[in-house]
Amino acid sequence: MTGWNRRGHMADSAAVHPKFLTHDLNPAQREAVETTAGPLCILAGAGTGKTRVISRRVAYAIATGAVHPGHVLVVTFTDKAANEMRERLAALGFPGVQAQTFHAAAFRQLRYFWSRLSDSRLPEVAASKAPLLAPLQRSLPGGYKFTAVKDLADEVEWAKARRLDPSSYQAAAEAMGRTPPIPGDLFAGVFRRYERAKERAGRIDFEDMLVRMLEGFETREDVAEEFRGQYRWFSVDEYQDTNPLQQALLEAWLGERRDLAVVGDEDQTIYTFTGATSEYLTGFSRRFPEARLVRLEDNYRSSPEVLTLANRLLAGTPGRGQAGGKRLVATRPAGPEPAVVAFENAEREVRALVAEVGRLARAGVDLDEVAVLVRTNAQIPPFEEALAAAGIRYQVRGELFFRRTEVLRAIGVLRSRTARAAGGGLVDALEAVWFERFGFRRDEEPDGEEARQRHASLVTLLGIAERLEAPGAPAPGAEGGPEGGEGPGSDAEEAAGAVVGMAMFLEEVGRRAAQEAEGTGGGVNLLTYHRAKGLEFDAVLLPALEEGVLPIRQASTPEEVAEERRLLYVGLTRARVHLWLSWAARRAGPSGREQPRKPSRFLDDLVPPGGSRVRPRAVASGMARVGRASVRADGPLAEQLRAWRRKRAEADGVPAYVVFNDRTLAALSERRPRSRGELLAVEGIGPSKLDRYGDELLALLTPAEDG
Repeated sequence: MTGWNRRGHMADSAAVHPKFLTHDLNPAQREAVETTAGPLCILAGAGTGKTRVISRRVAYAIATGAVHPGHVLVVTFTDKAANEMRERLAALGFPGVQAQTFHAAAFRQLRYFWSRLSDSRLPEVAASKAPLLAPLQRSLPGGYKFTAVKDLADEVEWAKARRLDPSSYQAAAEAMGRTPPIPGDLFAGVFRRYERAKERAGRIDFEDMLVRMLEGFETREDVAEEFRGQYRWFSVDEYQDTNPLQQALLEAWLGERRDLAVVGDEDQTIYTFTGATSEYLTGFSRRFPEARLVRLEDNYRSSPEVLTLANRLLAGTPGRGQAGGKRLVATRPAGPEPAVVAFENAEREVRALVAEVGRLARAGVDLDEVAVLVRTNAQIPPFEEALAAAGIRYQVRGELFFRRTEVLRAIGVLRSRTARAAGGGLVDALEAVWFERFGFRRDEEPDGEEARQRHASLVTLLGIAERLEAPGAPAPGAEGGPEGGEGPGSDAEEAAGAVVGMAMFLEEVGRRAAQEAEGTGGGVNLLTYHRAKGLEFDAVLLPALEEGVLPIRQASTPEEVAEERRLLYVGLTRARVHLWLSWAARRAGPSGREQPRKPSRFLDDLVPPGGSRVRPRAVASGMARVGRASVRADGPLAEQLRAWRRKRAEADGVPAYVVFNDRTLAALSERRPRSRGELLAVEGIGPSKLDRYGDELLALLTPAEDG
């Protein structure tokens, strides 16, 4: 068998014989790899080996002589994915194949063709839009001057991804039902002035790379012909995240050719807020009626138990049904059943999560293989604090909370002031400063993904201030209460409950920021669902699965709720073996006041057909009923619990109430917890009692529930 060497000449390729490239693939993977001519659409579910299929397909096509390696262009979603693809191809014997993102490929082409497209020098690529947008933001009228530059930049990027210019933006945004960060006519003016400022500065932004190259193909036939003569065989990964600008450039690359393979999963479309759409993936066969369609559904990542939940979640998609769409098929051995647990409040949920991490570690799971996924960055600090207090290593993946721009700015304006908290106290002082500088109002959550993240960040900072201001709060960095150990009503406690100065708040934030910075070298992974895309872990913990969090409160349309469902699907399918889901019946809202919460509607879709669709809600109602009912429970299980308590108290030589009081026994009888996490959610059961009595209680409770 012969193939092409890296210089493009035919050479012996025994080391990459085609059979070597397909011998360990399943039938669907083999079909995709051996289809060396397009158009081809590969619908690849999570964990089905799509990266292996893409790299093997490229290598197989080259090894069989179907394509010259110099004619191949593999397009990936991220630079990291491009590097991995090049490494895989090099390991297979083809180090010269081009694998790049849309932006990297377009800029490479722009540099090559620029002398034919313009008489001027190639503009410098702006690393950020912020320097040009900041003066425009400050010139906005009234409260609009508080609009974050990042929101303006995101809207510019969304418009360009949709191939909109300043003159067409407003009408198109209104027709699409788009809600811009500022009124549409005002933003169109900012957009126009931004483009002018960029041109005067002799710069282009990242979207311009694609725009300018697309214009080159559309206006210069010689440029299009030369490019199409070089690149003739295309493969595009993560096709569900393609936006209209990228699609237009791809079509320009292709011309009249049909050698295109696209790979994607419509159920992992989680970037529509940037302008991406899965319509190009789902509509591929309509655009190319002759296209071959291959479905990859054998999952090599997750246990059957994890995949059962993921499949149920997809089947619960409105209009889809149990038989609709794809279904991931397990290939790994059975593992533990995923846990779905509920807690009275967020504090107990955090404690239980830390206890679960400890249990996993004792069971032999490497902390680097444990991940806690959250909807927004602002949810991360409580888990950082709890893990640090428990002496458990952790790392924040992606942007660190205390290094986020809005957090640095919020702290920066406080450091520039010498005033202490006064009048209403520290929290009131912080709110006053941030309202003056940023237009921040705690009770007014803004629209837009990034704006909500920033608002939540400041609310999180206020939560830190509230804990410092609370009576009996320890000094920054202290493990216990106020020094001296005086009892209630002492001068020390009065002092601890007094108004806390700005300096103490800044000291506490500084301590936490340093602690967070240290937690980047390994340990439990803390990250958002979006950051987790493309990653996998032995154990995944998904807290705060509540209405208003996931799905997020602003998800009001069916399309927005569907994207939230896909986020949870991404979260579920990151887990190889262990999966732990939770929600809290009460959690502090933006106002800082604890509010009742409802479990996420998605949890109902995770129970088996014919099962109790309200089990998570039953836990919550049990919480309420125990609070209202008599503290003495009746029934066979309650009698068994009381008998166990008597024996255990006699063995320990303590009164029965020291083991558990009647209220705790009533809660156990009512709720019948089935896991250590659910036990920890019961009032009166802390970590020490969990360790002392947990196994005995579960042995007593589980048969009663299963029977």
